[in-house]
Amino acid sequence: MIPISFAEIGQECVIKRIGGNPEIKKHLENLGFAVGGNATVISTLGGNVIVKVKESRVAIDAAMANKILV
Repeated sequence: MIPISFAEIGQECVIKRIGGNPEIKKHLENLGFAVGGNATVISTLGGNVIVKVKESRVAIDAAMANKILV
């Protein structure tokens, strides 16, 4: 498993685990990130990541991206 920030651009990944405290997990769940769900990295810039998840594009910072393992 690797953090989603290290995934290749354009590669569809399956979310295997979401780390962090319950508040962070809930926030990511509200954005559409769920274990077993698919996410595609659209672009990265300075560790920040734009991810396509559930037909939406979501921008997350490096700290959040490192909590999503694929």
